[in-house]
Amino acid sequence: MSKATLALPDYVLDPNAVLKDVSAKWRHERIPDYSKTRADYERTKKKNHEPGSLIHMVENLVKNWEIEASYKIDLKDWRTIDHDKYTFAVNGGPATSGEHMLEVGTYNAIIAPNAYYSPEHSDFASSHVTFESMMPTFAWEVLEVYSGPPQIAFRWRHWGEMKDDYRGFNEKGERVTIQAHGKVLDIEGVTVAVVNDKLQLQKVETWFDPVEMFRQMGPRGEPDGSKSVADVPGKCPMGFKTKL
Repeated sequence: MSKATLALPDYVLDPNAVLKDVSAKWRHERIPDYSKTRADYERTKKKNHEPGSLIHMVENLVKNWEIEASYKIDLKDWRTIDHDKYTFAVNGGPATSGEHMLEVGTYNAIIAPNAYYSPEHSDFASSHVTFESMMPTFAWEVLEVYSGPPQIAFRWRHWGEMKDDYRGFNEKGERVTIQAHGKVLDIEGVTVAVVNDKLQLQKVETWFDPVEMFRQMGPRGEPDGSKSVADVPGKCPMGFKTKL
């Protein structure tokens, strides 16, 4: 390994780097287990990245950022961001802070209100239960990188098997249930991220179709025949955050 590689931060070399931060304050008072998600990633990914390549480092950076955003409850413990400059925006919307994501949750910070889900009717904990119960693993990979630091533009893929029914609340506050079909939900998007000389995130802007996942929940890619405002009686979803 070269001296240049040794000088790089661990969060761009190892997708699980921040899971070793034993002194951090963790949600649920424990370090999360990403082993199943990592196994599904290895088994079903489309790309094989050379260790130490730019695309491999970008993928590792985002995976470690997701761990911190989902599970580290004190922003001071986030190592993947530049605390003085960090902002996050989706689909051309307003730039928000790390504190905002800690308050509302990663799903609620990313998904806009629609006919199948609404952040206004779901808090941090319940949003994670909604998606984790439906899809126990939600793997993530970088497909292409278009430019290098300090402004990194890349295309990504996010996928997982729909193993249980989707249950959530839509923009009207109505309960929506979509029956599980056991198929893979597979979405793509584009992100442009500005990083500092430590490869910490300063500005993140991402674009994707937030309704595409819900379309794929239907048996033919259209959820029209699957939506219901009636909850499934006697069945309570359990689980935590789906992981990148």
